[in-house]
Amino acid sequence: MKQKEKNFDSSAEFSQVFQDADICRIALCDGNLPYIVAMNFGYSVEKKSIYFHTAKKGRKLDVISKNNNVCFQIDTAHKLIISDSACQCTMNFKSIVGNGNISIVQDEKERNYGLNMIMEHYTNKSDFSFESRILNRTCVLKLTIVEMTGKTKGWSQAKLSTNS
Repeated sequence: MKQKEKNFDSSAEFSQVFQDADICRIALCDGNLPYIVAMNFGYSVEKKSIYFHTAKKGRKLDVISKNNNVCFQIDTAHKLIISDSACQCTMNFKSIVGNGNISIVQDEKERNYGLNMIMEHYTNKSDFSFESRILNRTCVLKLTIVEMTGKTKGWSQAKLSTNS
């Protein structure tokens, strides 16, 4: 990143941004064309992974079967700062960009873990049980993070951990 003072790199800061974000975008390589999808997600600190759910058929899975290298991006804490001069307007935000490898989770225990991570992200509850008829038609994806960078604009490091 060009402006290093806007970067953050502590695990607590990453966790907070993941916690506050609603959507994770994943960018896939469909031949020589990019393909980006906004998805609901769950983040596992201990596995350094992001979990998603999707249908068992579709373009995402077709693309992943050919190339499982992905880029991901999340952002949160948006605040427009308006100025009298158009060129002085700006946007405060917190964001993470990273890359890794995405795979279909086959193991039933990890599928349940991944779905619980997603549910916990949105409900703050865990330990859900899932009906087998729903599990049978649901594909769980795991993005294993290789590297990621964080950036904040307009929020002090002390404020980074507050839900804005």
